[in-house]
Amino acid sequence: MKPPPSRPGRGGPNPGVWGDDRRVRIGLLGGSFNPGHAGHRHVAEVARRQLGLDQVWLLVSPGNPLKPRRGMAPFAERLDSARAIALGRRMVATDIEARLGTRYTDDTLARLRRRFPRARFVLVVGADNLSQLPRWKRWRRIARTTPIAVVPRPGETRPALHGQAARALARHRRRPGALLAGPVPAHAPWCLLPAREHPASATAIRAARGEGFV
Repeated sequence: MKPPPSRPGRGGPNPGVWGDDRRVRIGLLGGSFNPGHAGHRHVAEVARRQLGLDQVWLLVSPGNPLKPRRGMAPFAERLDSARAIALGRRMVATDIEARLGTRYTDDTLARLRRRFPRARFVLVVGADNLSQLPRWKRWRRIARTTPIAVVPRPGETRPALHGQAARALARHRRRPGALLAGPVPAHAPWCLLPAREHPASATAIRAARGEGFV
């Protein structure tokens, strides 16, 4: 599906695909946003505040390889729903993955680093995605090269902290305040951000609308 043209909107200015040389800290919260909801905004805002990020980008996936197409809303609709929950310049909904032509997080990160060479990126995930991390393509390289901030999710946090990824990366876990402190280490750290668990769920929202599950 061809993505809609880049344009500013309620979700703030769309990051330029050609990049820039700003020295900034940027959180990346990827997902289908099917639809975007208050839980996404909560996760992004927790990360922004606790890590002192300059921006959080809501990366709307053109097609998550781990999710079936059935029940997936059109890309433009999902992008609009992410823009509707973004908070302006500090929280930006973007179609940059579609414009870069990437579907896998590792590929997206590699291209973003080339285009934004002075930016420091942090991968922001809910606890459910920490559990799923071993299913991601080249997940160990992602964990080695990119700091990961995990935000609690209802019913997911404790299992995630005892799961495969958390066990494999145990010696790289840090306190939130140390995640971006000092020079870039040989292996990126990860942390759990202390925060309340927001109950919002895209699956529940779709079910309430009678759209079924994906």
